[in-house]
Amino acid sequence: MIVSISCVVLLGVVVFIFFRKDGLKASHALVAMLFGFYLASTAIAPSIKAGGESLAGLLGGFKF
Repeated sequence: MIVSISCVVLLGVVVFIFFRKDGLKASHALVAMLFGFYLASTAIAPSIKAGGESLAGLLGGFKF
């Protein structure tokens, strides 16, 4: 668990630096995908999923 938390933090920092420095290129997108996979295996994943579902429900409720 400690290794996956440190991987999540490290990949998160790398994704942030790539995005701020050069924009998101194909190689940077690969790092972002790895970050997502590691993040999905942590204890915070259910909270992120619930937040995403809540946001989708909120946006789905708008009538244009």
